[in-house]
Amino acid sequence: MLQSLLAVSGDTMSEVSEKETNPPATEAAPPCPTVTERDQWMVESQVFQIYHLFATIPPNAQTLMLELQRDNHVQFLSKGLRHLSSAFSVLDSNRPWLCYWIFHSIALLGESVEDELEDNTIEFLNRCQDPDGGYAGGPGQASDYSYLLLISASLLSYVLEKHNELFISLECSLQMPHIATTYAAVNTLITLGGQKSLASINRDKLHGFLRRMKQPNGGFRMHDDGEIDVRACYTAISVASILNILDDELIQNVGDYILSCQTYEGGIGGEPGSEAHGGYTFCGLAAMILIGEASRLDLPRLIDWVVCRQGKECGFQGRTNKLVDGCYSFWQGGAAALLQRLYSIIDKQMEETSQIFSISNVSEDKESLDGTSTHATYRGAVESGSTDFKNIAYKFINEWRAQEPLFHSIALQQYILLCAQEQEGGLRDKPGKRRDHYHTCYCLSGLSSCQYSWSKHPNSPPLPKLVLGPYSNLLEPIHPLFNVVLERYREAHEFFFTES
Repeated sequence: MLQSLLAVSGDTMSEVSEKETNPPATEAAPPCPTVTERDQWMVESQVFQIYHLFATIPPNAQTLMLELQRDNHVQFLSKGLRHLSSAFSVLDSNRPWLCYWIFHSIALLGESVEDELEDNTIEFLNRCQDPDGGYAGGPGQASDYSYLLLISASLLSYVLEKHNELFISLECSLQMPHIATTYAAVNTLITLGGQKSLASINRDKLHGFLRRMKQPNGGFRMHDDGEIDVRACYTAISVASILNILDDELIQNVGDYILSCQTYEGGIGGEPGSEAHGGYTFCGLAAMILIGEASRLDLPRLIDWVVCRQGKECGFQGRTNKLVDGCYSFWQGGAAALLQRLYSIIDKQMEETSQIFSISNVSEDKESLDGTSTHATYRGAVESGSTDFKNIAYKFINEWRAQEPLFHSIALQQYILLCAQEQEGGLRDKPGKRRDHYHTCYCLSGLSSCQYSWSKHPNSPPLPKLVLGPYSNLLEPIHPLFNVVLERYREAHEFFFTES
C-alpha cells in the first residue's frame, strides 16, 4: 500500500516537474478583423435588423413595408429634372446620364412628364450632340468653336493677353463626344419616343464617330485618346444595334477583346487582366449576345460567378468579397436574366465539356498549370444565324422561351423593397446610404427583371405570387440587352428599321 502511494506520489511529482520545465503554450490571440470584415458585419447587422422588424410586425404592416412608393419616387425623380443643387456640379459632364436615369425610372413606373419638359430635354440633348457625331456630357462641344481657328494670330494673341481668364473659362467648358454619354443620350431619346425625339439622332454622323473610336484589337475608346474597356464595347455595340447602324466593321474583333477579359473566376473584367466585375460582366455578355458570339464565352463558369454574388443579405455584390449594393440588382441580376435565355448554348457547352474531360482525362491540376480554361474549347464557335446580327436583339426578346431564374428573384425583390427603397422616394445602395438617381434607376431596372423572370413571354404579366408585395408593385418590362422599356424599344425598332 505504501509502495503504491509512493508510486503515485512519485508520478505526480514527476508530472509537476515536467509542467514547470515545459509550461503549456498560451493560446494565440484571434486575428484582428479586417476593415472589409467589419464593414460586412455592419451591413449585415443593418440589413438583418430590417428583416427582423419585418418578420415581427402584423401582415397588414408587412404589406405596407413592401409597397413600392410610386408617387414618392415620381416626385423625387421629377424634381431632379427641374432643379439640382450645387452638389451635382461634379456630374456636369454626365448630364445625359442624369436624363437617362431619371426618364428611364419614370418610364419603368409607367408614368410620363408633361410635353414641355420632354421637348426641353430633346432640345438639350440636341445641343449635346456633336456635329461630327456622338453626344458629349453637356452642351458646348469643341467642334462648335472651330471658328476660333480662323482668328488671326495677332488677334488670338490679343485675346490671350487681355482676356486670358475668359479664354480659359471658354476652353474648360468645351466637351468632347463620349461613347458612354452617347449611350445615355440615345437611350433617353428612345425612352421619350415619338418622331421628334427619334429623328433628332444623327445616325450617319454617330456611325462615323463609333468607327473613329474602334481599335484594331477589337475594343473601343470611350473618346479621343480615351480608355479602352468592355464598357466602351457594350455602349458602342448597344447604340449601333438599337439604331440599326451595326455593321461588320464595328463588330470586327470585338468578341476577341471581350473574351480576353473573362477571368479565371468566370466573370468579366473591364480590360484584360482586371478583376471580374458585375457591371463589366453585364456589358461584356450583352455585347457578345448582340454580335452573335455569346457561345465563345465560358458560360457555365460565368453563371457560377454571377449567382454566387447574391449574398445572405439577398442583394448582389459587384465583386468577390465586396459589399452588397442595390445597383447590382440590375448589373448582376440583369446578367443572370440574359444567361437564363441562353440555356441551349449552356447545355451544349456543359455536355461538350463533359465529353472532353471524359475522353482526355485531363486533370484540373494540368489545366491550372497550362493556364487555360474550358472556354478555350469554344473559341470560334458562334450561334446559328448570328450573321443576321441586325435582328439579334429583336429575336432575343420575341423568341424567348421561359426558363427558371438562375437566382433567388423573390429574395432580391425583398432587398430592393425593404433595404434599398426610401419611403420618401428614391432608392439607394444599402441601408445607411443616401438615395440618388443612379441607384433609383438600376434598383428599379433590377426589380423589373425579377418580376418578369418567370414569364413565358416578355409581354405576359407575371403571376401575383411572383411579385413581392402588392401586385401594384409591378413595373413595366424592359428589353434586357438595352435596359429600355420594352414598349419604347419596339417603337424605336420599327422607326429605325423602317427608315433604313
